Amino acid sequence: MAHDEFWHKLDQLLITAELIVDRPKGSKHPRYPFLIYPLDYGYLQGTHSADGAGIDVWLGSVPDPQVTGIICTVDLQKRDAEIKLLLGCTPAEAHVALATHKSAFQAAMLVERHEDSTQSVTREDE
Repeated sequence: MAHDEFWHKLDQLLITAELIVDRPKGSKHPRYPFLIYPLDYGYLQGTHSADGAGIDVWLGSVPDPQVTGIICTVDLQKRDAEIKLLLGCTPAEAHVALATHKSAFQAAMLVERHEDSTQSVTREDE
């Protein structure tokens, strides 16, 4: 099915790129020091996202992680839209990551991967 192919392609990106964690859990955002990263955050080296940098990744606590979802963002201030991969995130960690993308200028939506079905569950920014 199309959903399976989508998640499989994301898995392929993950295993063929190096994960760089450049903002460890508890660190401050370089331009917005009030933003403290609740999880490890980084990117896939050798990939490209809407901002021209590597695809962003939130790293959760699940051992031997796989892509567990994506966060789709739109930012009116930067005038862009992106996806953020969730790697090994529990449902609670996914919602914590989602919350960091809420502001006056930014909105986000969570799409969770479910292995036991061919459908993904989409949750809008709450």
